[in-house]
Amino acid sequence: MTHDHDLVLRPTPAQTAAALSPPPGRNGGDLVVETLSGLGATTVFGLPGQHALGMFDALRRSSLTYVGLRIENNAGFAADAYGRITGEAAPLLLSTGPGALMSLAALQEAAAASAPVLAIGSQVPTAGLGGGRHGYLHELRDQQASFRDIVKSVHIVRTASQIPSALAAAWESALTAPHGPVWVEIPQDVLLAETTLPVVTAMDATPEEVVPRPELTAVAADLLSSAVRPVIIAGGGVVRSDASGKLLALAEKLDAPVVTTFGGKGAFPWEHPLSLQSWLEDRHITDFLESADVLLVVGSGLGELSSNYHTFAPRGRVIQIEADLGKLESNHAGLGIHADARLALSALLETVEVGAEGPRGSTGPSAADAVRDVLAAVRTRIAAQELTLEQQILESVRAALPDDSPSFWDMTILAYWAWSAFDARRPNTMHSAQGAGGLGYGFPAALGAAAADRTRPVLAVSGDGGAMYSIAELATARQYDLPVTWLIVDDGGYGILREYMTDTFGEATATELSRPDFVALAESFGVPAVRTSAETLSEDLAKAFAAPGPSVVVLPALLRMFAPTHM
Repeated sequence: MTHDHDLVLRPTPAQTAAALSPPPGRNGGDLVVETLSGLGATTVFGLPGQHALGMFDALRRSSLTYVGLRIENNAGFAADAYGRITGEAAPLLLSTGPGALMSLAALQEAAAASAPVLAIGSQVPTAGLGGGRHGYLHELRDQQASFRDIVKSVHIVRTASQIPSALAAAWESALTAPHGPVWVEIPQDVLLAETTLPVVTAMDATPEEVVPRPELTAVAADLLSSAVRPVIIAGGGVVRSDASGKLLALAEKLDAPVVTTFGGKGAFPWEHPLSLQSWLEDRHITDFLESADVLLVVGSGLGELSSNYHTFAPRGRVIQIEADLGKLESNHAGLGIHADARLALSALLETVEVGAEGPRGSTGPSAADAVRDVLAAVRTRIAAQELTLEQQILESVRAALPDDSPSFWDMTILAYWAWSAFDARRPNTMHSAQGAGGLGYGFPAALGAAAADRTRPVLAVSGDGGAMYSIAELATARQYDLPVTWLIVDDGGYGILREYMTDTFGEATATELSRPDFVALAESFGVPAVRTSAETLSEDLAKAFAAPGPSVVVLPALLRMFAPTHM
């Protein structure tokens, strides 16, 4: 009798010959790039440094495409976006000490947004490890400790033979739901030492599936089947698990309105009769969600932004489907189902039953009527605030941007409008730094997305303050001729902080900025640029999208946010 664990993949004669006679001149860095190729990687991001040169030298002996950015944090943002767009683990090659630490803010965003980034950092030589103070360049007492609280998992290499298995384990961790960044650390001497190990070929690193427990989906299906006012909140987990079709089918079967979180933009058709869109920072929507007798939350932890700054207090039963175990019932008690969104929605579709008279019976207003009424109330509230300019600019961006083009939004007022009011139109096309909330995300992230797919233009949106974090990457955009159009909204400062401080303290401090002539600066990098206006924005963006390579569009404008409802 043969058991699965008795099966061994036996090498062919050609493979045996190749393994016994590996090519000369290889080192630990070659094992890194060979393993990445064997895992399926095609593109890597990073920035070279002294202790990491073994990896970077090996790149020229590999088929991997390298995209080098000018600052490690920006390289991390680019890898984050590549992972979001492709669903693949994005390798990020880093040096030691300062180079590694510069990536921490980007890895925090990847962790908060569940983006699969495989960060591979070098270390001081093995002789310098152990916590002593040996005086090596870039030396830290415990470098891995700086990453352990941010990433999903840490993988430490100390010998060449450990490299393939450590990278495979890290790859599997990054791609097991919930996706996230991981950290692999390899000493300089291990990367540089010549190796006689055979060339790494195909690697097995299949992510584990997070399958819902059937007794939980049975209870959830029963609750939903008997609900009178079911409502669905769709988060980023729906997008990441490619579950938009399952979500639509279940919503229509239940006749349940759907609101998407800011991370879940595009998970549900914006103009669908059941779509509450994304107005989560509006009390009309919050009240509507609270009135549901059964609230199905899919792929969201109902954090600060998704709960109208924790003012949301559901009165009905809550069912929460979440791949991140730590987020189950972390904010609201309910039936927590630890599962990948797609698998759980599939199970519910098979088990939910509605009566012959329809999911809501024959009494009461239809769900579509209720959705129409609450969205009308939202529009009336916004219209009363005389925010025509902001809405005009957002509509101009939407009109110019091709439906299948991804967009990446920095932490800036126009992005905060977009969270609530922008129609993403397709799943997995609108991304922002709302996970961790750091500045500088938009432009380098857009470069990573363009590296993943050069056939369609990509939009980046920044304020002038956030743009200054990323100016160096204009050189990257030009060097690799990446099709990214960068919209910079120039209001002379940190606009949202100016607004917060003025509202709170009566005046703003430390928010005003001296800034360059962004058009001239972009042109100095060889990147075409234009200064636009609210009236010409759509036309100028359309021209930029149609042209090959990178471009910059600068919009001088002082924008305001709509009034909050959580105060």
